[in-house]
Amino acid sequence: MTISRRGFLIALPLFAAGCSSTTLNSQTNYAALPDEEFPLKQVPIDQIKPELRRTEVVYQNGYAPGTIVIDTPARRAYYILGDGRAMRYGVGVGREGLAFAGNAYVGRKAEWPSWTPTENMQRREERYRRLAGGMPGGPNNPLGARAIYLYRGGNDTHFRIHGTNQPQSIGLAMSSGCIRMMNHDVIDLYSRVEVGARVVVIQATA
Repeated sequence: MTISRRGFLIALPLFAAGCSSTTLNSQTNYAALPDEEFPLKQVPIDQIKPELRRTEVVYQNGYAPGTIVIDTPARRAYYILGDGRAMRYGVGVGREGLAFAGNAYVGRKAEWPSWTPTENMQRREERYRRLAGGMPGGPNNPLGARAIYLYRGGNDTHFRIHGTNQPQSIGLAMSSGCIRMMNHDVIDLYSRVEVGARVVVIQATA
């Protein structure tokens, strides 16, 4: 069992009987998605660390069903299902000093979103200034297949939970602040979460 810093039991995988069933579930989660606007190929399961694969787990923390919890230090995201269960995803997070923390809510969602670097990003790095006019959605767009926009008090925070065309960044702290997911995983989360849902981003271990 795993004990969280809040003293609750968390993140215990709900294994099906037999290793082959668990492996099959992982392969299905990352199968080809030919019906997408920009079709996605199957992700070879051996390229995803087991601890970063989408998995339903025991997660008892008191959050309401429908909440997204981002555990930044652990590089994990949880979508609360209820009855002490959650869907767990591996994520990439922001570099030190750039990561989002605290409470927010889902202000809107978009499929294969366009992307414009924020003014802060453009000030920090010249490569972003070249994209000041925006970049259309597609397989080369850094927001990937889906974006979930985080808001506070009716205002866009400019932080997103989004897909990525750099799957090797999952599990690392290297983004400009947003929360990255495998495209297959962000599609799954997008299909579950509602606009208005609470998002909690845990930044540091208590």
